[in-house]
Amino acid sequence: MVDAAPLVFGGLAEVAEELSSGGGGLTGLQRSVEVAAAATGATGAAFIEYAQENGRVVAVAGDMDWSLGRPIDLIHPAVRGLLQYGSRVREFPSSLIGTSGGQQLDNRGLHRIMASEVIANGTGVGVLAVSYNDAEGAANEEQRAALAFLSAFVALQYGLGRGLPVYSDGPAVEPASEPFALLDAEGRVRSWNPPAALLTARPAEVAIGEPWPFPLPAGEETIEHQLPRGTWIEIRAARLPVGDLAVSFRARPEPPPDGRDLFLALTGHELRTPITVIRGYADTLVDHWESLGDTARREAINVVGQRARELSRLVDRLLNAVGDDGGAVESTTLLPFDLVESLGGAVDELNAEQRRSLVVSLPDALPKARGDRASLATVLAELVTNAGKYSPNWVQIELTAGADPQTVWFRVSDRGIGIRPEHVERAFDRFWQLEIGDQRTSGGVGLGLYLVRRIVERQHGWVSLRPRRGGGTVAEVRLPRADADGPGEA
Repeated sequence: MVDAAPLVFGGLAEVAEELSSGGGGLTGLQRSVEVAAAATGATGAAFIEYAQENGRVVAVAGDMDWSLGRPIDLIHPAVRGLLQYGSRVREFPSSLIGTSGGQQLDNRGLHRIMASEVIANGTGVGVLAVSYNDAEGAANEEQRAALAFLSAFVALQYGLGRGLPVYSDGPAVEPASEPFALLDAEGRVRSWNPPAALLTARPAEVAIGEPWPFPLPAGEETIEHQLPRGTWIEIRAARLPVGDLAVSFRARPEPPPDGRDLFLALTGHELRTPITVIRGYADTLVDHWESLGDTARREAINVVGQRARELSRLVDRLLNAVGDDGGAVESTTLLPFDLVESLGGAVDELNAEQRRSLVVSLPDALPKARGDRASLATVLAELVTNAGKYSPNWVQIELTAGADPQTVWFRVSDRGIGIRPEHVERAFDRFWQLEIGDQRTSGGVGLGLYLVRRIVERQHGWVSLRPRRGGGTVAEVRLPRADADGPGEA
């Protein structure tokens, strides 16, 4: 067995030195995750940061590297129960993390998980988890102690607040702050937390020991129920390893503000540019058709067509960015498609300047993806456009693709100015753009990556950004394989 101590202490020393010099942030968090894998003898590790209504994987190591950027359903009752039940460090089969999430782990040979919630200044900020290949094994005391120690070390980094949390609005969901109950085998309430008492106006001393007072869903479905005072709640349930039934419920969320006014103000000039060009060339063709040669006519018509396609993509942005339906697409509308063939067609739709900078290195064939084939052209165009904006003189951009047991993926990689670790999640915020000093580095309204994430996650996939070794940025999109069991949602 390789002695991991030098790697562990060397890694912690690096992070501590960076913290003492005023640094830290996602770079320190990433190093801590790498150390966690080594210290616990795990094949992979990940850190899930709590966000608005869900969590997201923001740092990975080893066999968990595929999960970077993946949304995690923290309100899922199985996850909630595992976080709140028992000791601080929990070990459990990966199959307990919801149907699809556990399936993805199992199919990658990651059968066992050990996790510890990270609590900074009394508030849960995330979960540090490591993965193992052996389903029947068990962590020893040294490995459990190592994970507990590293969890506290990550909490220290969050407490210092130097570049953490990764999300600009901070961890907004603490599972313990959501209504939650544990039921025994007879359906009687064993545990009833304060938020449950507040939402239902039923104190713990009244609820505990009594039968569950509301309907219970079957399987993984979510059901709605109206309380006597008129509030509608959403209810989900999952069985825990000890036999208890974990139940999570919450008030039905209200639609968030849509931001239409801000969007329209920012996109006005973006819409005017292609419209002005189209009108100008159309007027030229109408007024001077006879005096123009065939070459000039074709050139004008090509420009009109190109600008019309740009205008179409801008309209798609408008509809997607301010649409009320932010949920997942119905599974019946997501169909198997050939990713390699579809990427080839999407490349053909790029403008000449983008195609000139793009090096396409796709395999001959891949397993079919499941998703919305028509949206792929928009996703690729936005990623290539984003890479080009931050690459001096449109330096080479590479398009590659591949597959693993659960997903089909493609990457757009550039050798541009790169992206700082603290920006890899902020870049997906609506209207956010990279700035240097007080100056933005490019035009646009900061909707491209926001739109990409929205489109991909509605298809049960996920997208991530990371700095590229040697300089530049890698954008990676993962979609579910059509032949994999279950959808790819968290």
